[in-house]
Amino acid sequence: MYKKIYLIPLIFSLLICSGQVSGQIVLDENQIPIDPEDFHSLNTPYTATLSFFYNLREDNYDPKTAAEVLKLSPDNKADAEKLAIKLKQIFDGNGVYVRISDVPNDPDYIDSLYSKQAKFFFDTKILPLVYLEKTGNEWKFSAFTVSQIEQMHRETYPYGTDRLLNILPKLGNQVYLGLHFWQLAGLFILILLLFLSHKVITIVLDKGFLYIMAKMGYGYVGEKYLLPVARITSIYLIVVLSSLFIRLLQLPIEVVAFVLKLLNASKPLIITIVFYKIVDIVAMYFAKLAEKTESTLDDQLVPLLRKTLKAFVVIVGTLFVLKEGLEVDIVPFLTGLSIGGLAFALAAQDTIKNFFGSIMIFIDKPFQVGDWITSGDVDGTVEEVGFRSTRVRTFRNSVMYIPNGKIADSTVDNHGLRHFRRFYTTLTITYDTPPQLIEVFVEGLRKIVDNHPNTRKNAYNIYFNNLSAYSQDIMFYIFFEVPNWPEELRCRHEILVSIVRLANGLGVRFAFPTQTLHMENFPEKESLVPTYNDTAVYQDKLQEFLQKELTKKDD
Repeated sequence: MYKKIYLIPLIFSLLICSGQVSGQIVLDENQIPIDPEDFHSLNTPYTATLSFFYNLREDNYDPKTAAEVLKLSPDNKADAEKLAIKLKQIFDGNGVYVRISDVPNDPDYIDSLYSKQAKFFFDTKILPLVYLEKTGNEWKFSAFTVSQIEQMHRETYPYGTDRLLNILPKLGNQVYLGLHFWQLAGLFILILLLFLSHKVITIVLDKGFLYIMAKMGYGYVGEKYLLPVARITSIYLIVVLSSLFIRLLQLPIEVVAFVLKLLNASKPLIITIVFYKIVDIVAMYFAKLAEKTESTLDDQLVPLLRKTLKAFVVIVGTLFVLKEGLEVDIVPFLTGLSIGGLAFALAAQDTIKNFFGSIMIFIDKPFQVGDWITSGDVDGTVEEVGFRSTRVRTFRNSVMYIPNGKIADSTVDNHGLRHFRRFYTTLTITYDTPPQLIEVFVEGLRKIVDNHPNTRKNAYNIYFNNLSAYSQDIMFYIFFEVPNWPEELRCRHEILVSIVRLANGLGVRFAFPTQTLHMENFPEKESLVPTYNDTAVYQDKLQEFLQKELTKKDD
């Protein structure tokens, strides 16, 4: 489509070849009988409109009579005919239809919609400054409208193109295929101009632009992302050129109105496509930033951001195409959309809750992709965070989809954010292990922790802390400095293997639940029931133990 854009004027020329050159204004003379006396009457808006436009038709050209419809000041009476011609060109250049059947034929007409005065507006959207006003018993173009003709003419034919209105007709007025020779020549010049513009832009973009980007070290970015944006922008320039020069050809008003509406709709459409492409560039930039961060949640946010921005661009662009290009009144649509949106919000409140829950997840970042989390019945590794739900891979290798609204309202235990991973166990040794061996064994356990490269050295607890029913218990409470669960399992393995080797080397036996049967009265054996002495004997032994232990502490 890009390479054939310059063929659009040729298609339009084929459409208008059967049209009549004089049909600049739709007067509906075939449907409504028109009295020739109305061509010179200013009694009503209807007759004033006829007097102006009929007397500027090619088959009834009388600019002096048409100028009588203008309310002139003493300063511009000398230019009355030129002003009338320019006002007609303003109507033609903007593609404004004037249907005579829609013009009121009431001498006392009052504009009840806009001004509440004796005024008639032809088109309040395209030409809001152009209107008929009743002065005495006559209807004329207002003095304000006349004062704005020069300015409106320059805006309709900008950049000096208004001069071509006087130059092109000099090429010849012979009629061929329903068009004057100068109009056909103008179409040929427009096609040639667009063709040359296309070739120049293609050379500049494909050769010069890519060469400069490659020199700057962004050749891939320029070819993949920037070049498509530049090409679409070049189409916009071609559309602008078409909209400027199509006004100069003074084609039938039906064709001009159709072409201008099509070109005006193309402008916001092309701009929408440009911004749609720019979203990819913005997403690529944020993706590069996300790669520099440690958080993997940013990597999930970038594609979601890209999809959201593209949806926003499409919606806004569609509204602009409807409003600015096709001139569709979107206010009722937006009003209905707001009412429908309220009903939709009530019906889809859970979806909206999940949407805002996802926003809170991206803002607060309670977890990221790859983290091991626990939340209620959920226990697994985060695989993806979407706008509606979060996907978690459980340790059974199944996949759970949890609504983000539920996650936002619940407690989340993020095991992935742990700086240290706790390892706690109880080492049970047999009751026949003497205290001296227990002390040496505990000291060896501490040495194992101190010498391991992945243990926390300033916070661990290894003590003989319990006497259970069948064993003497040693608490083994340490922390690992590792990033994930597999590394934690590896460190546990190494620590436990070292403990077993230490116990085997020292002769420490691990206890397990056992029961021993003792025969109370076995022949020729002493009774197992101990013989207890008087209280004084035990008091003496207690004092001896305390004195011995206190002496050790003083030493």
